[in-house]
Amino acid sequence: MKTEFKAKFLQHINKRRQDQGFTLIELLVVIIIIGILSAIALPSFLNQANKAKQSEAKQYLSSINKGQQAFFAERTQFSTDIVSLGLGIKTQTNNYSYSVGASTAGTNGGVTQAATARGASIKGYAGAVYFIPAGEGDGTTSILCEELTANVTAPGVITPAREATVCNASQTLVTK
Repeated sequence: MKTEFKAKFLQHINKRRQDQGFTLIELLVVIIIIGILSAIALPSFLNQANKAKQSEAKQYLSSINKGQQAFFAERTQFSTDIVSLGLGIKTQTNNYSYSVGASTAGTNGGVTQAATARGASIKGYAGAVYFIPAGEGDGTTSILCEELTANVTAPGVITPAREATVCNASQTLVTK
C-alpha cells in the first residue's frame, strides 16, 4: 500500500507541475488585447503631445504681444525685433521659428508676429498688436490666431488695423 500511495502522490505532484503556466492561445489573446488597446490610445497620445508643443507658440506669441504693448507704451512705436523687447525669448526653438513683421504707421498702426511651425504635425500661429487712437480708448490691443491645418509653412498675415484686425480665412481666433 505504501508503494501505491507514493506512486499516486508522485503522479499528483507531476500533474500539478504540468498545469502551471499559460498556453500559447492564452498568451496570443493577451497580446492581441494589448495591441488593440495601444492602437486606440496611440493617436490620442500623439494629439496631446502636439497640443503641448502648440502651447509653446501660444505662450511665446502672447508674451511677444505683451512685450510690444509695453514697448509701445515706453517709446510710442512698435519694435521690429524680438530681442529689443527684452523678454528673453529665443527666435527659434525645436518646434517653432518666431518673427516680427514690419510695423505699420498711422493712427491705426500695428505690428504682426508669427510662429512658424518647424514640425509637420503642429499648427502655426500669428499675432498682431495695434494702436487705438485717443478718444477711443487710447492704448493698444492684441490678437492671436491659429492656423486651421497643420503643416503650413508660414502662418497667414494679419493686417493690424483697429477696425479690421481679424484672423484670415485659413485661421481661427485664439484670443483677442
